[in-house]
Amino acid sequence: MNRSSRIFPKINPSSLRVRLTIGIAVFSALGLGSLATWTSWKMEQLLINSHKANIEQIASRLPFDVEVYSQMLPIQTALEKAVNNRATIDTLLWITNQNNSIVAKSSNLNPLSDTSAPELIALTKMPVKAQVYHIKGRSYVLCGGELKVQGQILGKISIAQDITRDQTMFVAMVQNVGIYTILVIIFISVGIAFYIRHSLQPLRQISRMTEAIQAEDLGEARLYLSNAPSEVKELAQTVNMMLSRLSEAWEKERQFTSNISHELRTSLTIVHGYLQSILRRQQNLTEIQKEALSTAASEAERTIQILQDLLDLVRADSGYLQLNMEPCILDNIVIEVVSMAQQNSSREILIEIENNPITIKADSNRIKQILLNLIDNAVKYSNPDTPINLQLKQLSNQVIIQICDKGFGIPLQHQSRIFERFYRVDAARTRTAGTGLGLSIVKTLVEKMGGSISVRSKLGEGTMFTISLPC
Repeated sequence: MNRSSRIFPKINPSSLRVRLTIGIAVFSALGLGSLATWTSWKMEQLLINSHKANIEQIASRLPFDVEVYSQMLPIQTALEKAVNNRATIDTLLWITNQNNSIVAKSSNLNPLSDTSAPELIALTKMPVKAQVYHIKGRSYVLCGGELKVQGQILGKISIAQDITRDQTMFVAMVQNVGIYTILVIIFISVGIAFYIRHSLQPLRQISRMTEAIQAEDLGEARLYLSNAPSEVKELAQTVNMMLSRLSEAWEKERQFTSNISHELRTSLTIVHGYLQSILRRQQNLTEIQKEALSTAASEAERTIQILQDLLDLVRADSGYLQLNMEPCILDNIVIEVVSMAQQNSSREILIEIENNPITIKADSNRIKQILLNLIDNAVKYSNPDTPINLQLKQLSNQVIIQICDKGFGIPLQHQSRIFERFYRVDAARTRTAGTGLGLSIVKTLVEKMGGSISVRSKLGEGTMFTISLPC
């Protein structure tokens, strides 16, 4: 795995980490989005309400100003002075009489410079309570009322405050808040993802440890998590108890298989011996009896071999399989094995051996067992008129043994399982019934000697087993 894949691992939509990250990110987005929306709406209301309160105050104070100024100035001058005093750059005021004619207006109310002025002046009725109006793309807060001076109604007051600039600034601020909110959500999501990944590290540790546990390690395999959360520690304790129970069950099964194999092999060996003894004194036997005894002896021998294979596998699982590792010349072993195989079968076996003798450190008897098993397998699963090729060569620090046949071949979906115990591709493909233990024994012995075995096969063209052993 390269560095980038460790930093940015492949995203699995069904993983707990992704689901938790997405769930928390969605709820965070909804929470922050709702908070930002509510805050924006509330700020807008406060802004508008402040403008409304401002012009309502102007509307309530203007009659008092007119009354004060009218005591010192003519009424028209008093109206204009009161209006201009209350007007600002964004606040427009005008007073109309009973005929809706303007009798006084602020100096900034100029139809030539303000294109909205005609529409504002054309409004015949102003709301008593300040309201927001949109005219020609601009926003105004409008408010009006009666102008009473000394109990006499002089006309109507109209006030318009342009809040377009404030609204524009507020919209820009809301947009910025939205952008910042999105960025915050992204940063929160990334932080949550890393935090969840760190929090789930003990679970991944449990997964890796349990994945690496082999059957022979059940007795000693234990999970130790010191800094994990209490829930994960409870899970680790449960897994440890399960491993203990599995170890006990596995040990009982191995012991049972070992005992039953040993007992049966002993009994069958005695039976096989008696059958062979009777067959050697066959003068008084009929042909039918001879055939029956020969079949019984052959089946007894085959069953003894099965039990021996089971004992070897049990010993290998429990670590008690002893190998006599010593230097041996592999060329001589191969020639001897081929000679033995040709005695039991009329099949032609072709040998390809390099000129220089190859010496390895291995158990010579187990090497013979491995080669005989593979040759016997090739004989069973190929036509009688096709030869079997056995190649022996040395590559660097490895010795390569290849056994090839031109037989039926093994389907691709079965090639990864043929080394499993009791696994058989198809009993109908061979003329001699197998046990499904031969290749499992071969793989176990090869690996015990530090080597490896692989298979390549194609339907209708044959199969090649490759054994690699260290020099």
